[in-house]
Amino acid sequence: MRKFFLIVDTETTQTNRVADFGAIVCDMQGNIHAQCGALVREYYLDREKHPLFHTSGSVDPLWGQANLPARYARYDEMLADGSRLLASKAAINRWLAQVKDKYNPVVTAYNWGFDRDKLRKSGLDFDQFRASFCLWHAAADKWGNSRAFRQFVLDNHCFNNKSKTGFITFQTNAEVMARFILGDAAMPDEPHTALEDARDYELPILRRLLQVSSPKQYMNPKPYTYREFQLRDWYKPK
Repeated sequence: MRKFFLIVDTETTQTNRVADFGAIVCDMQGNIHAQCGALVREYYLDREKHPLFHTSGSVDPLWGQANLPARYARYDEMLADGSRLLASKAAINRWLAQVKDKYNPVVTAYNWGFDRDKLRKSGLDFDQFRASFCLWHAAADKWGNSRAFRQFVLDNHCFNNKSKTGFITFQTNAEVMARFILGDAAMPDEPHTALEDARDYELPILRRLLQVSSPKQYMNPKPYTYREFQLRDWYKPK
């Protein structure tokens, strides 16, 4: 029997609901069999009660409050050009039920714990699927402390800012991991739109992971902990 995977990605609101939903069904070779990119009607349209997630004084201008109009304008353009649907929760759940019946996939996401929580709060039914794992934890467990990945991090300065407690970690996010997997340090930054992030960044990571890992390994990865990815522990000045 062919084995299928459902990669899901979300962009959320200030109220922890899903506004932008993206999902891809792929096989073991990474071939896409179905996909869905939808703005969730109940949350995306209610911009007063459920505004897109943003922060005040963010060091990344993408997430700043001042950028909200541009982000909404971009999504509205996607609706106009057909790269996004406007769909109700019920419609997305019908699509998910069809995916389960046809493919019975294993679910994954880059930070599955985060996405699963927001999907549940939004009434999107992922509890119907039989199995799931965190793609981030699996990728970090597989490559995060490998010599090749740490050299890639060093060559491309993929380090987080110092935390309030004084820690500096090296990055294992989907953007950095996809660049490492694809051997393309110049790969554009993630757009942080759900379908595109799942398709262009998370799918290549999953495809490579399936080539080099057993189901036992990727289904049961060592949970990520920032203390194991510290600059001070893995990099020494020369």
